[in-house]
Amino acid sequence: MHIYGLHILDFFIIILYVLVILWLGKRVADKTKDTEDFFLAGRKLGKFYQFFLNFGCSTNADQAVAVSREIYRQGIGGMWIQFLVLFLTPFYWFTTLFFRRVRLTTIGDYFTERFRSQFLGASYAIFILLLSLLGGGVGYMVAAKTMMAMTPKPIEACSPQERASIVEFREFKELKGELDKGLSSEKQDRYEVLIEKNKKGDLRSFISYTNPIWFYFIYALIVGIYTMLGGFRAAAITDGIQGVLIIIFSAVLIPVGLAKIGGFSGLHANVPDYMFELFGSATMSEYAWYTILAMVLANLVSIVAVSSGMQTAGSAKDEMTARFGMIAGMFTKRIIMIFWALAGLLAIGIYAGQLHDPDLIWGYMTKDLLVPGAIGLMLVGILAANMSTLDAMSVSYSALFIKNLYKPFLPDKSERHYLFISRIVIGVTLLGGIGVALFVDNLLELFKYIISVPAIFGASIWLGFIWRRLSKWAVIIQVIVCIIIYTLIPNLFQGLDSVKHNPAFLSETTLKDVIIKTEALVEDVDAGRAEFVGQTMEKQHKIAPVGIFFDKVARIDPSDPQSQKEGLGRFHAEIWVISWFGIDFSDFSKAQLVATRFFFCAAFPFLLLFLISFITKPVPKPHTDRFFAKMHTPVQKTLEAEKKALENAYANPNKFEKEKIIPGSQWEILKPGKMDYIGFLGSWGLVGVVILLLWVMITIH
Repeated sequence: MHIYGLHILDFFIIILYVLVILWLGKRVADKTKDTEDFFLAGRKLGKFYQFFLNFGCSTNADQAVAVSREIYRQGIGGMWIQFLVLFLTPFYWFTTLFFRRVRLTTIGDYFTERFRSQFLGASYAIFILLLSLLGGGVGYMVAAKTMMAMTPKPIEACSPQERASIVEFREFKELKGELDKGLSSEKQDRYEVLIEKNKKGDLRSFISYTNPIWFYFIYALIVGIYTMLGGFRAAAITDGIQGVLIIIFSAVLIPVGLAKIGGFSGLHANVPDYMFELFGSATMSEYAWYTILAMVLANLVSIVAVSSGMQTAGSAKDEMTARFGMIAGMFTKRIIMIFWALAGLLAIGIYAGQLHDPDLIWGYMTKDLLVPGAIGLMLVGILAANMSTLDAMSVSYSALFIKNLYKPFLPDKSERHYLFISRIVIGVTLLGGIGVALFVDNLLELFKYIISVPAIFGASIWLGFIWRRLSKWAVIIQVIVCIIIYTLIPNLFQGLDSVKHNPAFLSETTLKDVIIKTEALVEDVDAGRAEFVGQTMEKQHKIAPVGIFFDKVARIDPSDPQSQKEGLGRFHAEIWVISWFGIDFSDFSKAQLVATRFFFCAAFPFLLLFLISFITKPVPKPHTDRFFAKMHTPVQKTLEAEKKALENAYANPNKFEKEKIIPGSQWEILKPGKMDYIGFLGSWGLVGVVILLLWVMITIH
């Protein structure tokens, strides 16, 4: 028996999970007395909850889907869309310490206190609340697309229009498979029509029973209820359960997929060897080594601007608990991502070219490979992974609104009043993400957007923690300029006909014919192109042109080869700004274009901050003295000891001068202690272990 394409056993597993989560939220609500409990769990969380809180906050089903979809498109190099965070993990050893020692609730509080500017604190809050809609949209989209792939309609139940879309997709797939061998002029004309339709999203490999809109609202309601009841403590407790479910959903596809394809030897016999290149091929991949480096640098700038970072660290009972929870949770996620990578490779070998939308691959694999009951566990795992991120993030958004926007204007309300408003804000942010999910269809572009945009505030957070000379006006001007380049222009220009149809912005890279050396696959042997699997052979491959200033450039009327072209998707203002200096991007690869964007995002904010700080008035010395005195004072075990240590530091702010790497300078970087070396260098050792495990996984035959 099935309910909308879902087996009744799977349906009841989902219902049971929802009931348990709501019950936990109700129990925690009875212990939540004030905003510190609600936003920071009373600053009392130990290592167990810190581990699962960090693991849950950092591990989302959209990341699993993004990794598998990019590997499905690009090979193992595509995993760097998410795995690049591996190289950032050691730096969390220091950011977590910063966030715990600053003893604040939100990053908006940091801007208010560090620069004596409520305007900056409020600006950050508004910016992150708007950005939260993107993050929420990603979570909804992944859960919905996975559900859609698990509930396909039989062809007989489809409308004539839906059937036509499916038939044309199958035709497109067949013609694409013949492309490298050469098409007749008639087939080439038909292929060009279909490729334009595919760019516009008119082709579908299947139609689903699941209505995304209804799914979004039900999903938001469930997350909203238990989070609004228990706040950050509810998020921490439920993340313990959800962490186990995340591990289950990450691993369950692997043994079944390997059995179907014939083990690791079968995997290598069905997947081209260039798709096993760990750092991508500069010719065949969008993720060459320099692209990965650029994305790592942009993400390194951005990580400190993630709104939940202050609360996750701040909820720990002490510094070492915060550091342990962060590093242990993050590295557990990195290991789980190896399972996601293997799932993506299995998808290439089993389903290459069968789906119109790579975002659907995880759900499609689940539906095809698992049995009833296991499908329900998988779906519950995906829901849990999304919920574990949405709950903590929505609480942090609520804290930003209350602390940096609402309370400054209404400072004398009761704790009960602030808790009530906090719960309303959680509901509003969850609903706002639905709007994004309805209007954005490409998960990859949302990821790339979310990587670069937080760098707008991330640069000033990094510098503000370590450079005393950073001025308030430098931050304000840098933020305004970067918001214009990173967010306003890309979103404004993509909606203007004068830009979308402007030939100057419709430039594409040149078509490239490349010859690659690769190992023969089963299909090559079957077609007579090779004598045995693994034989070295040469293949001709065409690299299609890609948009330079827009994500895609397509004809308005796909059926008319003479139709006018238009730009689709995000307008890349970063590339546009660089083009002012006469750089020609027509011979760039997609990997080089992406790298250029992210190098710009990483470097440009710092350039502005340094230049403007030297010509503007610094923050008054008494204010910076107090801020850094608190920053350099370790968190104490009791409230009494805390009060005494801080009073002593405020009275003697110069006591830390001799501990600085450069005494007497504007740089507030203290000499590293024993635990700094152990944590940072040990984390790099773990980075090496994870890369070794990944290398072993892709080289097993």
